[in-house]
Amino acid sequence: MLKKLILLLLLIAPIKIWAQNNTLTGNIFDNDNRSTALQGASIKNLNTKALVLADKDGHFAITAKIGDLISFGMVGFQTDTVYLTNLFPKNVYLRAQVNNLNTVDINGTKVSPMLGNLGNPDNKAPTHQLDYSKEKGGLRLNLGYGKWRKEQLKIQELQQQEQYQDEITKNFNEQTIKSTVKFEGSDIRNFIDLFHPTVDQVKAERPFNYTYYIVKAYHAWLKLPQDQRKLPPLIKLKTSN
Repeated sequence: MLKKLILLLLLIAPIKIWAQNNTLTGNIFDNDNRSTALQGASIKNLNTKALVLADKDGHFAITAKIGDLISFGMVGFQTDTVYLTNLFPKNVYLRAQVNNLNTVDINGTKVSPMLGNLGNPDNKAPTHQLDYSKEKGGLRLNLGYGKWRKEQLKIQELQQQEQYQDEITKNFNEQTIKSTVKFEGSDIRNFIDLFHPTVDQVKAERPFNYTYYIVKAYHAWLKLPQDQRKLPPLIKLKTSN
């Protein structure tokens, strides 16, 4: 009986080790208020397309391996992308996205009776948004349409972020870098991690010149001391006494 138990433990142990070595865990916080966890933030493995959401404590766990690209995003925050050089637990801090909106004067604005027909018919937007009631006097708006509209805008924003991430992954990887510059040494993963362009960078310059960016980043890389050619770990691991 004891021999069977030992054999069973030996068979289970490699499975647990394998599972641990193929999972990235960590927490996501607001960069401006680092004690605020970002519940509902999306964590996506751009290589496998796996997607998970952070829980109420900002904690996440996603299947990944060294060499994968992991994106961290949430509506209202700048998306961050990390090239995995290890599977140590990570603390990720997302910066708030600043949008400068023009002031809109709504004085004297008229509500069109056609408002209830707005929206993409394929998405089946709520109908009968306006209720003209003689008994109650006045115009009543159904707030269901506003909620549906916000959801559609959120979906569109997430889709746009994903398109930019796919573009970056396609144009900034080991193959394209080596075909553009004569990268010497085995530190190309650190180079990618250090100079990986953000979605905001790519959106600000359309079309984004990846070739020029890679050459410019490589010259900056060559000027860095050896001890600065690697991003510091996001969290400090506790060592046993």
